[in-house]
Amino acid sequence: MKFAYRFSNLLGAVYRRGNLSFSKDGNSVISPVGNRISVFDLKNYMLYNKSETLPVSTAKNITCVGLSPDGNLAILVDEDGAALLISLITRAVLHHFHFHKPVASIRFSPDGRKFVVTKENVALMYHAPGRNREFNAFVLDKSYYGPYDETTCIDWTDDSKCFVVGSKDMSTWVFGAERWSNLIYYSLGGHKDIMVGCFFEKDSLDLYTVSQDGTLCVWESDTELDGLVLRKTRLPAERGEEEERGEGEEEEPRGEVIRGKGERPKEKEGTKNVRYKQRSKHFFNKEGDFNNLTAAAFHKPTHILVTGFASGIFHLHELPEFNLIHSLSISDQRIATVSMNSSGDWIGFGCSGLGQLLVWEWQSESYVFKQQGHFNNMAALAYSPDGQYIATGGDDGKVKVWNMTSGLCFVTFTEHTSSVTNVTFTSRGFVIVSASLDGTVRAFDLHRYRNFRTFTSPRPAQFSSLAVDPSGDLVSAGAQDSFEVFIWSMQTGRLLEVLGGHEGPVSCLCFSPVQSILASASWDKTVRLWDMMDSWQTKETLRLTSDGLAVSYRPDGQELAVATLDGEISFWSPQSANQTGSVSGRHDLKMGRKETEKITSKQSAKGKSFTSLCYSADGESILAGGQSKFVCIYNIREQILMKKFEISCNLSLDAMEEFLDRRKMTEFGSLALVDEGVGDGDGVELSLPGVRKGDMSSRHFKPEIRVSSLRFSPTGRSWAATSTEGLLTYSLDGALVFDPYDLDLDVTPASVRRQLRQAKWAAAIVLAFRLNETALTQEVLEAVPHHQIAVVCGSLPDVYVEKLLGFIASALERCGHLQFYLSWSQSLLTQHGQKLKTRSGAVLPTIQSLQKIQIYYTSLLF
Repeated sequence: MKFAYRFSNLLGAVYRRGNLSFSKDGNSVISPVGNRISVFDLKNYMLYNKSETLPVSTAKNITCVGLSPDGNLAILVDEDGAALLISLITRAVLHHFHFHKPVASIRFSPDGRKFVVTKENVALMYHAPGRNREFNAFVLDKSYYGPYDETTCIDWTDDSKCFVVGSKDMSTWVFGAERWSNLIYYSLGGHKDIMVGCFFEKDSLDLYTVSQDGTLCVWESDTELDGLVLRKTRLPAERGEEEERGEGEEEEPRGEVIRGKGERPKEKEGTKNVRYKQRSKHFFNKEGDFNNLTAAAFHKPTHILVTGFASGIFHLHELPEFNLIHSLSISDQRIATVSMNSSGDWIGFGCSGLGQLLVWEWQSESYVFKQQGHFNNMAALAYSPDGQYIATGGDDGKVKVWNMTSGLCFVTFTEHTSSVTNVTFTSRGFVIVSASLDGTVRAFDLHRYRNFRTFTSPRPAQFSSLAVDPSGDLVSAGAQDSFEVFIWSMQTGRLLEVLGGHEGPVSCLCFSPVQSILASASWDKTVRLWDMMDSWQTKETLRLTSDGLAVSYRPDGQELAVATLDGEISFWSPQSANQTGSVSGRHDLKMGRKETEKITSKQSAKGKSFTSLCYSADGESILAGGQSKFVCIYNIREQILMKKFEISCNLSLDAMEEFLDRRKMTEFGSLALVDEGVGDGDGVELSLPGVRKGDMSSRHFKPEIRVSSLRFSPTGRSWAATSTEGLLTYSLDGALVFDPYDLDLDVTPASVRRQLRQAKWAAAIVLAFRLNETALTQEVLEAVPHHQIAVVCGSLPDVYVEKLLGFIASALERCGHLQFYLSWSQSLLTQHGQKLKTRSGAVLPTIQSLQKIQIYYTSLLF
């Protein structure tokens, strides 16, 4: 069971790029984060927000998301045009499709029967996937040509009869979704910059168009939607003739082709074509104050236009009068996307520069949701002793604390002025200690949310490692430039001792869980054990075969694991200082090949190693991660690899592929190495030696995949890893898994409900657990009268007591019936406590989960 961990959630990042979408009820916002999708519930999770990352991922970073009107389906499109059709109900992938070119935008029609995709200068209309099973879910209906440059935005009329497309060539094109005789296409100008948004008025063909230079044009149509006349025959020019294709273009089904031209379509006898005239023109920018307009959204029922700018300012205007309602600066970075929910009360903003996601309620002028991840690499993480919180430190100098129940950050400390290299909790869980390259170690109070201690060294030093003893009285930090270990008192803040002896940078520190002994690993190929109670003397020195990179104690303190530069993990006995075993993990890393490397991935893997180690809660296995997309879990007794977790399949990151892509090879070499006007004159750009995080000064920056830190939860139910993608959590709890227990033909949902009608509560609970369906089990438990809980608990078979206790622990996290489920847990523990004590090892994670929920609700009350 311990190796059946599944991806649970993605923390540390809330938005990267792409468009935001609100759910049908307007209570949740869907945000693309890298190659995954996160759903933030803003209203329904009791009093507080909750985040969830769907267990689906694309091949590269997601650029646009299309949500069906009923909120059941979503289409995700990545940088290359590869699309996934997913169900937001089952969280499953329904269909794969490839558009072969980057997609600018995607939008479903309001009736849900069609959707339009814009790529390059063409708009493609597809039949939307229905409830019927289909071999191909994406069937092309029509192709619309008209713009001369790339298309940027789409909008539909309320009755799905027409749609409008904006383009980079400063034009706007109105197309008919059906064969209307008086509206085939219509081209609108009037702008001097790239189109950012185009919107239909409610139940009308009237238009609003917004361009990047801050210009709004109001267009009035002389025809109502009811005035569109359906044409019975097709014109010869619109029968989808094949046109010449360039070399290398891929064939795809064309459907019907409609080509817009510079002149207007000729009118037929008896019909008058739709015509537009410019009603008014407005400007967002004042004279002399030029600010690029970057995003726009329009709410048709309330006639509210929201515009975001490159300076981080947004405006609210009422149309068509263009009355300014509200203006506010929410960021110092460019607003990349704007979205409004169905009621028009909430506005979602995404800022890709800092990774911000904001939801603003404009009527009360207050934030509904405000989150920001680390906008640079995450370097370290630590679990709180109760497993309720995770603290993370990043290269942006921030320390953030995340709530594991909601998946959101609730406090950020910004006192550090340089990269944070390590974070840890004290044993009581109320203090976070962080080390940084700015030469300080800081302690933060989680009660008052303040920095109450700052530890410094006599001479400036860059701290790369950190450890706090089990009592929380001693704080130690290792320097990477002076090769020393510094010891401070948490109570007084004074420097107690400077431990010298290492001949290289100190890479990792770890205190023994049961003794006052500090283990320090260094690049000088040694691990030193320091006795804190005996004049800070070196108790033992462990000689390694290569540079020491990471060290970790087993939870019982009887074993020490060390990761070295040669890719090995060695195990030592701290008492006898003898090596008890080793694991060679270099080949398990299976490092990918970077685009700019001129050697194979097999040769590159010889220089890779594990940089982070962590024991499991029971001490039988160890997690190891490093400069790779894989996290390995080893059985210590057998010294074998049990499982490898691939933390990312995102090809937008570097070092993901093992072999070079032949499509990127030219006669001059790899395309990644060729960059005009860069380098030593031959057009080849080479990265600096030793760069691990990617050369951020390059014009084409591509971050490298790696795992910087790993930690097991104290409950043993989950583990977390900080990587280039963010903070990834893996859990044993799988919600959508059907795992029946002792099943036979008589156990059906109908038989369970029959037992409920007969008031046979214990029998109904047993049958529900044999089916092991979460919804059915919850229905049975909540049907039991409150005064019958103690009687039912006493009559349950012993084998189901542990199962029921685990279900109650998980139900308390998602349900609002607090007193009801606490009554169940109290009755179970009171009547079966002695029997559960004999199986304490198996029941301990469930008891700790109950304790975690109790602490969470207590914090809400007080």
